[in-house]
Amino acid sequence: MSRPKSKLQGPWTAKGKRARAESIHPVQDHSREYAHGRPSQQAGMGGSKGDIRSSDDQKDEIPVENYVAQRYIENPYLIGGRKFDLRVYVLVMSYIPLRAWLYRDGFARFSNTRFTLNSIDDQYVHLTNVAVQKTSPDYHPKKGCKWMLQRFRQYLASKHGPEAVETLFSDMDNIFVRSLQSVQKVILSDKHCFELYGYDILIDQDLKPWLLEVNASPSLTASSQEDYELKTCLLEDTLHVVDMEARLTGREKRVGGFDLMWNDGPVSREEGAPDLSGMGNFVTNTHLGCVNDRKKQLRQLFRSLQGQKKASN
Repeated sequence: MSRPKSKLQGPWTAKGKRARAESIHPVQDHSREYAHGRPSQQAGMGGSKGDIRSSDDQKDEIPVENYVAQRYIENPYLIGGRKFDLRVYVLVMSYIPLRAWLYRDGFARFSNTRFTLNSIDDQYVHLTNVAVQKTSPDYHPKKGCKWMLQRFRQYLASKHGPEAVETLFSDMDNIFVRSLQSVQKVILSDKHCFELYGYDILIDQDLKPWLLEVNASPSLTASSQEDYELKTCLLEDTLHVVDMEARLTGREKRVGGFDLMWNDGPVSREEGAPDLSGMGNFVTNTHLGCVNDRKKQLRQLFRSLQGQKKASN
């Protein structure tokens, strides 16, 4: 009689406490036992004849390291046969009440090597982090391994149609909001603080988004001129939303490349519409991967604010 297939079978990833990609380890055989963050060894195996220490003594000498285990997505959406994930930026100005902004720009990070599950230990196949990919022998520093989100969204629309893309990006919106709500009560809330998060999202063959991780203080190192322009604009717009000069009214739904997606409740894309998602044809105020005419918008915004200030005086 054959044994039933375990739900744990298949590849997994284990990520250590270090914040970067070098701590990620794809694992094909989940049955290996890990002791204190390292593969366990049976007492007496691999040691000299004079080594009579107990396994407990050996374990005490190994530094304790915690790992987060994640089920590996075996059917990622591929472009050109290569795996990728998305980096999306969310700015949180307050947790209580929750007030979050979504940036229009972001990028898809590609691996340099065609995807296969036959080489689960090959980091150039499975890890899309630029820190890993730039060490690949095939890495081209000028071309890089990124697409801007606008290009990615256009590609999906040409392949699957705009409705499927709208559904996908709406599901991603839910990930952003639900993940923030899940920690809303445990994050220290200070009205003088803000946090810019870098979300890593993987999409599978069914156009379902999966949350890989949320990075506090995400890397802003640029790998190309296009990447440099994105991140400098991101920082500039972050400071505009933070508004240390107190120029904004607090009622803005858009500032530069940022769109207000949650303000103690969902925010409507339509002006003057009630912020209740269960009402009619409610459309959330998010434009991820859409045109980012931030310079034009900022000029209009600050011109309008200046006019209001003059009128009030």
